[in-house]
Amino acid sequence: MATKVLVVFYSMYGHVYTLAEAIAAGAREIPEVEITFRQVAELVPEEVLEKSGAKAAREAFAHVPLARVEELAEADAILFGTPTRFGNMAAQMRNFLDQTGGLWAKGALVGKVGSVFTSTASQHGGQETTITSFHITLLHHGMVIVGVPYTAPGLTTMAEITGGTPYGASTLTGVDGSRQPSDNEKEIARFQGRHVAEIAKRLQR
Repeated sequence: MATKVLVVFYSMYGHVYTLAEAIAAGAREIPEVEITFRQVAELVPEEVLEKSGAKAAREAFAHVPLARVEELAEADAILFGTPTRFGNMAAQMRNFLDQTGGLWAKGALVGKVGSVFTSTASQHGGQETTITSFHITLLHHGMVIVGVPYTAPGLTTMAEITGGTPYGASTLTGVDGSRQPSDNEKEIARFQGRHVAEIAKRLQR
């Protein structure tokens, strides 16, 4: 039986989507793992997206289907990706999670693996608070939280400015969004995908 890994993300300019792709690539390295890719619905008006340049950036992942709440219950592991908004998850992801009350009432996510990754504009822009505050919702659902252990060598690099935390993969975008995820950040994301898939597989057995 395949282990089902669901990657659910919100990305405005594509940085979180790039990490999501790396996470999926890592999970695919584990045999008999089935990956499903979903994005949460946009809440920002079209004209605002266009003025900010986000509309054009979002075309790169426009093909990704929208997430449905009921799909969460079908997965063995769920990795959630969101940019930070003042140290918390983006409103688009919060809106999606606020629709999971029915799953909570049934205990549908209890025992499933949950993991989080993020992006920030600056080095100290809330990567860790975004991920750890996201964990509160997962704990209310009874999920088994998995981060990135320090066996991921990229976490301890001092040779460059880089994202990456023991709580989950992350990237720095720059205040103008021009910086793209680095090789180190993507490798940490791949590690997270592999690690989550491995643990979900063990729990499934």
